[in-house]
Amino acid sequence: MSERTVNGQVRAYLSDAHSIEEQALAQLRSAPEHAGDESLAQALRDHLVETESHERLVRERLGQLGEAPSRIKDLLMAAGGKGFVLFARSQPDTPGKLAAHAYSYEHLELASYELLRRVADTAGDDVTVVLAARIAGEERAMAERLAALFDRTTEASLAAISNPPAEALTSYLSDAHAIEQQSIGLLERAVEVAGDAGLASAYQQHLDESRRHQARVEQRLAAAGGSPSNLKDVAMHAGAINWATFFQAHPDTPGKVAAFAYAFEHLEIGGYEQLMRVAQIAGDEETATMARDIITEERHAAGTIASRWDAAAAASLESVGAR
Repeated sequence: MSERTVNGQVRAYLSDAHSIEEQALAQLRSAPEHAGDESLAQALRDHLVETESHERLVRERLGQLGEAPSRIKDLLMAAGGKGFVLFARSQPDTPGKLAAHAYSYEHLELASYELLRRVADTAGDDVTVVLAARIAGEERAMAERLAALFDRTTEASLAAISNPPAEALTSYLSDAHAIEQQSIGLLERAVEVAGDAGLASAYQQHLDESRRHQARVEQRLAAAGGSPSNLKDVAMHAGAINWATFFQAHPDTPGKVAAFAYAFEHLEIGGYEQLMRVAQIAGDEETATMARDIITEERHAAGTIASRWDAAAAASLESVGAR
């Protein structure tokens, strides 16, 4: 093992973490005014303060290691954060979209810090280990606060849509179908570049589940008098292809894939948590049961990925020649 290479990967992971925090800041500075629910808005404002601290801590640690944040990566990620808020504002169910995305993004940050902690531990960098563990804990706590607000964000979304719940249900099912389309595209590529047999097996198992999920959603959509949106499905599939290109452009592909797959599981969980509530309000118990079943499988898939953070970190080091 090359000590220089491992230490270089610590700096690379810190640089990535700083870019992720820049995107989080871009989102958190404007999202509260569009939250549609004061509890969600306050949670976002509170986490903005935490995120400002996270950005500072990561920037300072980079400086202590003789590095500076990547201006290009930071600008690109910040632009992406602003873009998502604009997208959420364009949707009739803005509160729900913000909540589900924020829930997913917290898990992307959590995954990134879990990987950073392990790479830093391999490098013997105890200061970065402690920093990563501290921030990961705060990201996990924020995700839990967001999950506790799904009742409120669903109600706020339905109020914003102002359609009867039965009509809104078809839109939520259409969104779920499109998200499964992206999940399938992402997992097909994740299997190919997993870098670890256990992760590849987990991705393959959940790919099979995702195909079943999409078929179940399509059945419930037909029962509700709707049909999948070709436009949404094509857009989400294109997103999966773009992610695959992103993964392949980074030498530490196994870690990037694991982090994004973990975050995407939680985007799906957030979506299905709210779909389940809309179905219950609409009196569609079959759809509510389907959503509960799928949530269980999404949580299990996420847990399986998280159980292999050690393997993902090791595979990432190996992919850049550090192991």
